[in-house]
Amino acid sequence: MQDPAFFRSAGVEKGRDGCRVPLPWTTGGASLGFGGDHPHLPQPAWFSGRSGQAQDDDPASTLRLYRRVLGLRRKLQSGESLQWVDSADTVLHFRRPGGWESITNFDREPVQLSAPAVISSSPLADKTVLPTDTTAWIMPS
Repeated sequence: MQDPAFFRSAGVEKGRDGCRVPLPWTTGGASLGFGGDHPHLPQPAWFSGRSGQAQDDDPASTLRLYRRVLGLRRKLQSGESLQWVDSADTVLHFRRPGGWESITNFDREPVQLSAPAVISSSPLADKTVLPTDTTAWIMPS
């Protein structure tokens, strides 16, 4: 046990140990880039494959997706409002100033898009079909 709550409560409260670890930044070293050679919390060895360094090298990683999305957002953003688009109860769909739209499919069936996806949270076999549990941004003409 390392969490101060554990020591302050004389062991009555476990605290956050077991559910938190330092962020892994690199693929090597005892602390995986978070601090020195002696991390205050242990880093599981498998975390190296989830580190910022590992994700930076993987074109399909969440880190690379967020970088692409943030780049597009800066380019496309023109206002802070949004307009909800009528859709099925299992689809979250809104339009932003400038015309781009975000669609998230929570349904068990794929959803037809009105325009090809500019970017999506998962690879798409067809840029006009949104699989379940996937979000895409589109730019209708």
